[in-house]
Amino acid sequence: MQLFRRVAFVVALALPLAAPALAQQKLKYPKPEPEQIYDAVAQPAVPLGGVEGYAQYLADNQQYPTAALQRGAAGTVEVTFVVEKSGVISNVAASKPLDPALDAEAVRLIKGGPKWTPAQHKGQKVRQRVSVPISFQIPLGAGGPAPATEPTAAPTPAPAGTPAPAGSAKTGATIVTPDQPARPVGGTEAFFEWIQKNQQYPALARQRKVEGKVMVEFIIQKDGSLTDAKVVKPLGSGLDQEALRLIKVAPKWTPATYQGQPMKQKMVLPVLFQL
Repeated sequence: MQLFRRVAFVVALALPLAAPALAQQKLKYPKPEPEQIYDAVAQPAVPLGGVEGYAQYLADNQQYPTAALQRGAAGTVEVTFVVEKSGVISNVAASKPLDPALDAEAVRLIKGGPKWTPAQHKGQKVRQRVSVPISFQIPLGAGGPAPATEPTAAPTPAPAGTPAPAGSAKTGATIVTPDQPARPVGGTEAFFEWIQKNQQYPALARQRKVEGKVMVEFIIQKDGSLTDAKVVKPLGSGLDQEALRLIKVAPKWTPATYQGQPMKQKMVLPVLFQL
């Protein structure tokens, strides 16, 4: 069977989005451990060329293995790797394997990708662990489903170690790869800055010294509004409510598009709280 280079697959890029808390800024930060690998940082690593460029690289270079097509293998391979302080990636592995051929293709894609802008934490460049879920869907004409009247964009999975929410699409809807994924108006960095300026650390959480990530799932509607926000990984002590409040009042996004038409897209965003 001919090897498909362009397939109707789902590529969901999960960058480790983070929302640092508003806290008293210290004059000096303790230096991070030079070899420590961080999961959550103040300024996450991002691929050179931006998120959209990276998603386009994955879409343009993915090759659906013939053996996997013959077996009818489909689904999502989660690839985890480390962005080094130099921007190169290392320790690439399929952290949630699916099928030997699909796992190998997902790892090949990540290894062949562009360098990243390294993460920064406490004023220093640091190593960061990143997870990218790469989904394979059998192309139309090769056993895939027929298009739905109103396609739904694939949800953006959470970072490594976070369970994916159930019920990601309505019955009868076809999961498709949007031509343009949803993105914050003004860019991801502007969205981070808005979160930082508007975040209010709950008094109870401060008193209990609770910090960490609250995973929030929401839908980006066709008009760019954020709706249906719910917590999928809570922390408690008022942090869950604050994370929901931030998402509900956040600025609109540019919606995802498919064949020139806006479409709804589900997103899972980690809101970071640090004392």
